[in-house]
Amino acid sequence: MAAVDDLKFQANPDATTISIDEPEIPKNQHSRLQEPRREEDDELLGTDDSDKTELLAGQKKSAPFWTFEYYQTFFDVDTYQVLDRIKGSVFPVPGKNFVRLYIRSNPDLYGPFWICATLVFTIAVSGNLSNFFIHLGKPTYHYVPQFRKVSIAATAIYAYAWLVPLALWGFLMWRNSKVMNIVSYSFLEIVCVYGYSLFVYIPTAILWIIPQKVVRWVLMIFSLCLSGSVLVMTFWPAVRDDNRRIALATVGTVVLLHALLAVGCLAYFFDAPELDFPAPIIPAHNGTTVITKSL
Repeated sequence: MAAVDDLKFQANPDATTISIDEPEIPKNQHSRLQEPRREEDDELLGTDDSDKTELLAGQKKSAPFWTFEYYQTFFDVDTYQVLDRIKGSVFPVPGKNFVRLYIRSNPDLYGPFWICATLVFTIAVSGNLSNFFIHLGKPTYHYVPQFRKVSIAATAIYAYAWLVPLALWGFLMWRNSKVMNIVSYSFLEIVCVYGYSLFVYIPTAILWIIPQKVVRWVLMIFSLCLSGSVLVMTFWPAVRDDNRRIALATVGTVVLLHALLAVGCLAYFFDAPELDFPAPIIPAHNGTTVITKSL
């Protein structure tokens, strides 16, 4: 029995314990190691902030259309976003898509609505002032404010800013069913593009008060090139994979309608033909009337 007890293992109190566990990495250092990996994955996948925002927006539950919260989301935008989008429409960046760069993260109706409203009153007031300065000094001219120009300008501008995007959205949806790889835009995004592209005409309409036709037409062409380039760079990627003729016809129609709006506003509100004002009738002392003739 003594021999068996001698063979038993006994713990040595002087022995040292060796740990084979992995060394612990601080949390802040571990997060730093993971950040480059995430950035590399984002670069390989081609994801950006707009795509992340779009996915998060798609996960949100939308309110019913008959509630106030449903329409409140269309005006949920801050001043910095609106100013940034206005700046992008006035100074377009070549090769950059206006929707993906400014609109897609949070499309709104606040900017387009007030831009159209400001443009309506700017064109109406500037048109009246232009007519006043053109006929200023003529003895037969009597200034009468033409308030009907406000309603005409509102009908033309708001119809253009809503009906043209609606028709373009329907056409793109129809072509998207024919050609699967066409870039698609929502109706709200198209309205945003058209609304912000009209901002450049606000300072242009103020400068149209200058009573020089050459200056007016030069300003109109310059503004048309700026705002038209925003539309072309936005909608060309949506149709370039389609049939060549259809793509060119679509972009040409977009530019043509945009040019018709600019030319129509300039021709009707500022370059209207001069009217022959009737000569004033001055009663004479002997009971007869004398009609003065203006030279």
